[in-house]
Amino acid sequence: MRSHVTAQTEGPGDVSPWRFSVAPMMDWTDRHCRVFHRILSARARLYTEMVTTGAVLHGPRERLLGFSPEEQPVALQLGGSDPQELAHAARIAEAFGYAEVNLNVGCPSDRVQDGRFGACLMREPALVGDGVAAMKAAVGIPVTVKCRIGVDDQDPEAALDALTAAVRAAGVDALVVHARKAWLQGLSPKENRDIPPLDYARVHRLKRAHPDLPVAINGGLKTLEEARDQLAHLDGVMLGRAAYAEPALLLGVDPLLFGAPAPVADPFAAVEAYRPYMAARLAEGVRLHAMTRHMLGLFNGRPGARGFRRHLSTAGTRAGAGLDTLREAVAMVSREVPGTVAA
Repeated sequence: MRSHVTAQTEGPGDVSPWRFSVAPMMDWTDRHCRVFHRILSARARLYTEMVTTGAVLHGPRERLLGFSPEEQPVALQLGGSDPQELAHAARIAEAFGYAEVNLNVGCPSDRVQDGRFGACLMREPALVGDGVAAMKAAVGIPVTVKCRIGVDDQDPEAALDALTAAVRAAGVDALVVHARKAWLQGLSPKENRDIPPLDYARVHRLKRAHPDLPVAINGGLKTLEEARDQLAHLDGVMLGRAAYAEPALLLGVDPLLFGAPAPVADPFAAVEAYRPYMAARLAEGVRLHAMTRHMLGLFNGRPGARGFRRHLSTAGTRAGAGLDTLREAVAMVSREVPGTVAA
């Protein structure tokens, strides 16, 4: 389903559109995940999985780029390095209704190195700048970059400064920095998410050096309290695995970070709000597990959470599983708020 919704900005006054976002994550942040996350937070900025420019230009666009209007504001993350291809892909993204195009300069996998995109582009700041300039000339929506602080034996001071200078000169609208190096030799993509040490202070120094450039931070943040602390230094925070593994965390985003009520009262209400979307997709032939896999951690910490996860991971994966299976799983979970004591 193509969306032609006008790109949105969020927040009153001087609140940054990048104040809080959920990171783009391969195999995780698909359209079903994003709809569910939007139910939990009306204000979070959401990102697609990374899509290569080649896939956008030559692949099945509706399947790769289609999204639901209720996901907005949602950004498309692109992987690529050829400026003209990036510009063409950005035009396509804008026509689909995306609120932003984000260039991946942080993914460390072998596949992206072979394709000359992702974290290896930290070594080619001028090329990244050319790509940003080409996209800025092609579209009216924001163009942003997500990067690391450096790769391999690069000096993070010089590497991040060089990249920032190049994309600033090209007119970039915001920079999201994963506050770790990427080691392209010797560490797997999974290890690259944990082993290189975090350096939040490096990102804080970058912001102080560029006070008028919106800078958001990513990497290692696990709670909204940690996110709020980062907002004392930066324009935004981006949570990845914590938001995905503990989706109920997102219920606190709007109250804690935006001073607005949560869209739904609790995780049970979130499931109810997700049901109409799931029913519509089931009628189109989407399997239940494709949607419920994104909510497995929703009830973590409550009695019955393990049974909920087990039921959705077994019965929910069977052909023909429907909303009755979800209802059975939810019925296993206690509605008592964790930490309370019954009278």
